[in-house]
Amino acid sequence: MRTNYCGLIDTQYLGQTVTVMGWAHRRRDHGGVIFIDLRDREGLVQVVADTEATPSPTPTETFKNADSVRNEFVLRVTGLVRARPEGMVNPNLKSGGIEILAQELEVLNTCATPPFLMDDDNISETVRLENRVLDLRRPAMQHNLRLRHRVASATRRYLDANGFVDVETPVLYKSTPEGAREFLVPSRIHDGQFYALPQSPQLFKQMLMIAGYDRYYQITKCFRDEDLRADRQPEFTQIDCETSFLSEQEIRDVFEGLIRTVFKDVLDVEFPKLPVYTYAEVMRDYGVDKPDLRIPLKFTELTDLMKTVDFKVFRAAADLPNGRVAALRIPGGAGLLSRKEIDDYTTFVGIYGAKGLAYIKVNDATKFNEEGLQSPIVKFLKPDSLQAIIERTGAQTGDLIFFAADKESVVNDSLGALRAKVGHEKGFAEKGWKPLWVVDFPMFEFNEDTKTWAARHHPFTAPKDGHEEYLATDPGRAIAKAYDMVLNGWELGGGSVRIHRQDVQAKVFDALGISAADQERKFGFLLKQLKFGAPPHGGIAFGLDRLSAMMAGVEQIRDVIAFPKTQRGQDLLVETPTPVTEQQLRDLHIKLRNPVKVE
Repeated sequence: MRTNYCGLIDTQYLGQTVTVMGWAHRRRDHGGVIFIDLRDREGLVQVVADTEATPSPTPTETFKNADSVRNEFVLRVTGLVRARPEGMVNPNLKSGGIEILAQELEVLNTCATPPFLMDDDNISETVRLENRVLDLRRPAMQHNLRLRHRVASATRRYLDANGFVDVETPVLYKSTPEGAREFLVPSRIHDGQFYALPQSPQLFKQMLMIAGYDRYYQITKCFRDEDLRADRQPEFTQIDCETSFLSEQEIRDVFEGLIRTVFKDVLDVEFPKLPVYTYAEVMRDYGVDKPDLRIPLKFTELTDLMKTVDFKVFRAAADLPNGRVAALRIPGGAGLLSRKEIDDYTTFVGIYGAKGLAYIKVNDATKFNEEGLQSPIVKFLKPDSLQAIIERTGAQTGDLIFFAADKESVVNDSLGALRAKVGHEKGFAEKGWKPLWVVDFPMFEFNEDTKTWAARHHPFTAPKDGHEEYLATDPGRAIAKAYDMVLNGWELGGGSVRIHRQDVQAKVFDALGISAADQERKFGFLLKQLKFGAPPHGGIAFGLDRLSAMMAGVEQIRDVIAFPKTQRGQDLLVETPTPVTEQQLRDLHIKLRNPVKVE
């Protein structure tokens, strides 16, 4: 029915007759000559209907049909490719040097007046999601989804070439405690029993390693019933991978190769070898475990210096068992930030639990008093303490220093968020890509409310060699063989070496306070398989949605998902979730406390 895609016709087709099909992107009537920008997935081509110039047996019929065209009509056009007039060439389009003089123009279907123009960039997200099919026609969305396809294709090519086997795992799964709330699916056949949708294929891929498949991957849906934000969806897609008989370093090498290959194939961007930072290093310098290295600003540790000062705010934080005092130097910040901006940043860090935001403007770095240093806190600090702060931070005349003093978690969260905000708003962030590995995560996190330990990753993550002894005596010291790949402040993927020995797994369960009965009830199917010669194994999972969004240059993952949910978990296109009938509930043996009547 067609000979060419619209957006791929260029000057090499001059003088040829072509047939194209697509949607009318825009129509312009110049009095006897009608111009139509015809669009398909490859782009635009200009069609001209001219009663005098059209070499057609029925030019009047062709012009009449062109005159009836409105935005988003579906057209079939046969015509002669000719050069655009001098001065009318569009260098931004592959087809910008030619136009098609219509010989035949057929309206294949009409279109109701669309709620927005396809090249409008100022459409509310609600309108876009309510009209998602039309939204997906827009060139920007076409670009995003095709880029996502290229990312997935490049991923498959690399993994296939490196001996990985694509294996599907079940979607109707067992409810297991893996950190997030699960979606439950009632069983009609088994009264009162439920499946769960998998948060990840974690345990299945471990069993595939025990089964001897050696290298597994799957591009798969995962489900988490969590509160949403721009980078979260109730259903999302993982590039899920697992390997056997490789060390932690070898695993990282394989999957660093994957990401470097994907960026080269899709964006023609070459990454150098990724730098490796420990968890302790990134928390010390940036306050977050996924730092944006495009921002050169770093923390300065001041806790030890503040243990002897008279300023109560700093002294009290320094004396806390889990306290921290840290500084963030902003080069040139004394002249860069106004008092109102500093007040706004004070409000901002309050979101992260900070009770305030102390600062010093360095008007003269050689004078350690109120003459050289401008701040409400200077009068509370002695000259030797001020000198020590200036020297340790490396502050120069014209700089500004922010301070955070509180529990370590509050300092890290608030000052880390401030670093990112100031870095991007005030032009410190570099362009391009800054990937890294973060390794040596703590195995456990302590819950102050319940006074219990919880797995930081999941309870099947292996401790570093020699750290097994801490599992019983001091779980907080145990370091995991866990690793995250981070890019521009986002976690691209995370994984770990898994526990393959029963005795080590038992020690981890004991540290977590999971009884033998709970182990059997929640994880018995895996523990049984570990008895049958489990090999050393480990893996990683990358978020395909986040990876695609970053490569497409969009802020949220909804822009690389064909049919996403809103932040309230609703699909505005198909209008779900929805109530179900009483009969459906009866079939599932379910009675609602507050039923919604279905008309």
